[in-house]
Amino acid sequence: MSNAAIQDVHPPAESVAAIDEFRNHIGGEWTRSARGKTFDNPNPAHTRDIVGRFQASASTDASRAVEAAALAFESWKRTPVSKRAAILNRAADLLDANVDRNARELTREMGKSLALARDEFLRTAQTLRFYAVEGQSLTGEVFPNDDNDTTVYTLREPLGVVSVITPWNFPVSIPARKIAPALVTGNTIVFKPSSDAPLSGFRLAEALIAAGLPKGTLNFITGSAAEIGPAITEPPVIRAISFTGSTAAGEKICRSVAFTTRTQMELGGKNPLIVMEDADLDHAVDLAVKGGFSLAGQACTGTSRVLVMKQVRIEFTKRLVARVKAMKIGSGLAAGMDMGPLATERQLETVLRYIAIGKREATHLYGGERLAGPGYDGGYYVSPAIFTDVTQTMAIAREEIFGPVLAIIEVESYADAIAKANDTEYGLSAAIATSNPKIMQSFANDIQSGTVKINRTTTGNLINAPFGGLKRSSTSTFRESGRTGLEFYTQTKTVYRGA
Repeated sequence: MSNAAIQDVHPPAESVAAIDEFRNHIGGEWTRSARGKTFDNPNPAHTRDIVGRFQASASTDASRAVEAAALAFESWKRTPVSKRAAILNRAADLLDANVDRNARELTREMGKSLALARDEFLRTAQTLRFYAVEGQSLTGEVFPNDDNDTTVYTLREPLGVVSVITPWNFPVSIPARKIAPALVTGNTIVFKPSSDAPLSGFRLAEALIAAGLPKGTLNFITGSAAEIGPAITEPPVIRAISFTGSTAAGEKICRSVAFTTRTQMELGGKNPLIVMEDADLDHAVDLAVKGGFSLAGQACTGTSRVLVMKQVRIEFTKRLVARVKAMKIGSGLAAGMDMGPLATERQLETVLRYIAIGKREATHLYGGERLAGPGYDGGYYVSPAIFTDVTQTMAIAREEIFGPVLAIIEVESYADAIAKANDTEYGLSAAIATSNPKIMQSFANDIQSGTVKINRTTTGNLINAPFGGLKRSSTSTFRESGRTGLEFYTQTKTVYRGA
């Protein structure tokens, strides 16, 4: 590799052990795939380490899961909300009790640091507790009218069977913010995690089931999207689909589902960080590094474009490169790592392809090598890449890479920065670094993004605040997270009651 500052800090490979097999959960039973096939989930830091073996389910398995959820719905709908909430709270306690084991598994299956994995499971437990409280206060309204003999009010009731389809980058927190509001409002669920990180989703389902969910209320199924996806999205009995993943996959689902099926799609991003001339440059560098590289760039809200004012571009770039050169890359199980491996071989190939494109399009400043040698062989490691002299027409400025690649774009003014930041098909998250209160306020109004950060990274969101994108980053119908997250899973009836 050309950049010797990348250090060999990789721990020894995990010892080879017997591979645990994890089953589907359908209609209250832990079952194998109908066709008896499985797939392995490798550790991206050491691909010889198999984290678990999972069911390569057939469409018949998926159809059984949908049928089980449909059969369970009427009973679960009539279960008092306090009992539903108690199950969420018990599941949260189980997640807390097993956080060390679960966090280690999460790191092994998708590569993020052990500290981030632990935080994700703790956040998941917090999410369950949040919806246990908020779900008990979700009510309708009473409307004034001129007829004293009539009372007019609304009821909020569950939709029915909900499909939850989630990605590998936040394999437990994203499922939790979909499943918890769906359950507490009385819906039943078919849950399909990503095949690239299914174990963390299994642990969430396991905790909810152990906490007392009735049979068929939550059905967990693994397998390829091509095989089981249509069976859990296209039947009219599916009343809602909550999906997080690529824009292409989300659009495909939306085109294929029934007219009566509600959809919630949280999709791609090409998220900008604007660095104004009055910004604290060290802080701006910190925002760029944390937003762009903390999860190896594998966050839908990750920073991928840095739009820097002309007056400070050279100095900002100098400080950014120095900071990135000092980063430590290695297994998420090792202490002190700044960046782990990419999650899959497919993602590694995609990132390396875009880096090669960037080298032809722009000025390559640093990084972008496939790391090899002791500590890196057998893992999906790439050094973080920085490009400058990037223009709006370049692929690395327009297309979602989902990896540790930053494109630096020079801008002449605030207006120029806003124009270039908004010149994208995406609108998920955006940030600005500035000390000017007037610019802060203007940015919140001018940027075309569902999440707006001021002197904060583009990544991260509160569990009690709405989350979602604009443009092709989302269906922009119902937001996830917060109290708003309950609305997607309920429908309104208006009742006129006479004397």
